[in-house]
Amino acid sequence: MNNHQHEHVQLERNINVALLTVSDTRDFDSDKGGQLVQSLLKEINVSIEEHHYKIVKDDKNAITLQIKQWLEDNENLDVIITTGGTGISQRDVTIEAVRPLLTKELEGFGELFRYLSYTEDVGTRALLSRAIGGTAKDKLIFALPGSTGAVKLAIEKLIKPELNHLVHELTK
Repeated sequence: MNNHQHEHVQLERNINVALLTVSDTRDFDSDKGGQLVQSLLKEINVSIEEHHYKIVKDDKNAITLQIKQWLEDNENLDVIITTGGTGISQRDVTIEAVRPLLTKELEGFGELFRYLSYTEDVGTRALLSRAIGGTAKDKLIFALPGSTGAVKLAIEKLIKPELNHLVHELTK
């Protein structure tokens, strides 16, 4: 694997992340996907304040409202991560809530996520995933599936290795 110069970008500050779990059934005690995001990101220079961790129902308006609040946040949020609601059932509306808010979509995020899901995890079921990433205002947004396997894959293989570089590029 090639060593790229950006792999060594290290920000001189913590990266501030907001976490939104989309679920009709989860609460803070049963939100394994949200707990895993927090656990995996604690290993690097990331902060998730208690008031930046929310759970909303699978409702497009509720998702949109919370993300818009965070986009207007003046507390220097860098990243918004959502878990859940990215499948194809009638209740899965996270993508419909997130995509219109994006100013730039990072198509490679969804493509790589589905590729890695296919090759390392779920095989052809990866085609059901609509995970996306992009930017809105001066923040990154990643919409991940809610399963712990999908969260682990996205955070460890895609987000953690590039997070410093992405935030650096977005804020320079």
